[in-house]
Amino acid sequence: MISLLGFTMMACFIFLIVTRKMSALLALIVVPLVFAFIGGFAKDLGPMILEGLSSVAPTGIMLMFAVLYFGIMIEAGLFDPLISKILSIVKGDPLKVVFGTAILAGLVALDGDGTTTYIITVSALLPLYHRLGMNPLILTCVSMMSFGVMNMLPWGGPTARAASALKLDVNDVFLPLVPVMLGGIVWVLFTAYILGKKERKRLGVMNIDLSKDLSQHQQAAALESNLRRPHLTWFNALLTSGLIVALVLGILPLPVLFVIAFSLALLINYPNLDIQKKVLGSHADSVVIVVALIFASGVFTGILSGTHMVDEMANSLIAVIPEELGGYFALITAITSLPLTYVMANDPYYFGVVPIIAQTAEAYGIDSVEIARASILGQPIHAMSPLIASTHLLVGMAKVDFGDHQKFIIKWALGTCTVMIIVALLTGAISL
Repeated sequence: MISLLGFTMMACFIFLIVTRKMSALLALIVVPLVFAFIGGFAKDLGPMILEGLSSVAPTGIMLMFAVLYFGIMIEAGLFDPLISKILSIVKGDPLKVVFGTAILAGLVALDGDGTTTYIITVSALLPLYHRLGMNPLILTCVSMMSFGVMNMLPWGGPTARAASALKLDVNDVFLPLVPVMLGGIVWVLFTAYILGKKERKRLGVMNIDLSKDLSQHQQAAALESNLRRPHLTWFNALLTSGLIVALVLGILPLPVLFVIAFSLALLINYPNLDIQKKVLGSHADSVVIVVALIFASGVFTGILSGTHMVDEMANSLIAVIPEELGGYFALITAITSLPLTYVMANDPYYFGVVPIIAQTAEAYGIDSVEIARASILGQPIHAMSPLIASTHLLVGMAKVDFGDHQKFIIKWALGTCTVMIIVALLTGAISL
């Protein structure tokens, strides 16, 4: 009964945001509240919601200061040379722009963090998309697809969680997945080619020097806003590089790193109090929207976990697998990882569901290392999940509708997962 309630709730939630009957912010709060009342959990709502809010509080804090930090970097002009360089290469060709999006997002995603990937990619390329009249949904789609594949790196999170949950060596899990990731990257580039070709056909190639055009625009913006700090580019570049290195090495918790970096950036670039207010005010809308979405997702996950809907949903999916299909458990795990990682955060999936699957698979002679690899193959779909903070950051920064983004990316993300599953089967990373 609880399982059915959970699946119905997820279906209603997805329907409401995809059809734009309700904003993601409201749906994340209203839908679980309604279903909690239907399920008879009204008296427990307080503790469940507070638990959910507590769990996302560090993420909300981190994203708030991350948005403000990179907002300062944008205002100070840190990314102006990067944008100009990209423009000089693409020569106003939408196809090259989309390829550049895939490559830039993939390179930045080497740090394994979706927040950093999206902030840097969107900050650098959104002005270019606007200048060329390109569809920003392509920017969000290709950026997310690149991150979805690169997130399989051992330090990205899912691989380490899968190995830890099943007490496996990370290298045993990851190394056979390298060809699988390469297959996923090829699919992402293929998607970029298809989407870029369509934009080139729609818009044509602009035969102008966009780097000069943008440079003039940046100079005009600098004079108008008086916020550009070209003499501090070296400092901002070092600070940003140091921040990214610290993120990768895990020197301090992410919220702490961004709080420190934000403070230094604001103090050095804009010591004047009136200018500080102007800079912070110009990014207030983005901060409020993103942080509100994060805490709304805390309400959703708190109710989903507190009512045990997520546990029952996972158990139901496992229970419906016929015994004669037991030998295909690795493939089944890969396929079911798509919906499961969409409706669940990584921690409950890898530490709660995957061990159950692995234990069941052992009865059919399937090694747990294959289950670990299979469980990671749904990451491109997981990256789309409304329960992931960086997803809301991406659509918020690009100023696109969450439902429109979901409808646009779904078939391409499913394609990524399909290609990776096929490559995994062909290379023996998982077996039939």
